[in-house]
Amino acid sequence: MSQRGSHGRMKPVALGVPKVAAAPAPRRRAGLTFDNRKGEEVDLVSFNATEAKNAFGRVLDAALRQGATVITKHDVPRAVLLSLEEFNALTSSRRTQLEALASDFDALLARMQTPASRRGMRAAFDAAPAQLGAAAVKAARKRS
Repeated sequence: MSQRGSHGRMKPVALGVPKVAAAPAPRRRAGLTFDNRKGEEVDLVSFNATEAKNAFGRVLDAALRQGATVITKHDVPRAVLLSLEEFNALTSSRRTQLEALASDFDALLARMQTPASRRGMRAAFDAAPAQLGAAAVKAARKRS
């Protein structure tokens, strides 16, 4: 097969399989560690954004194997790819913390809803500014 060059002459064109560059090896970076769902500290593998785009399967495999992978841009960590197991572990622990806080809040609110608390709040809202000032001074003196 041939092709016309810039001067109209025919020049040969090589046929064959184009060479494909080998996928670059992931890099480990100092300081990029991750405490996985088992509590183990894992050194994270990092890929630059171009590697992540061109070799996403390898990035995904690394995240599945280790729990997480870092994606950098201009040598600065910019994103983390998590395995589904790590994501679920992170979100379920958050949900548990939120449920505990909600439970604490409900208990506090219940303690504040006693008849004595209601009377105290009603008295505070009905009090004149001078009465509130006197009560504040009295409470401050008790503390000191």
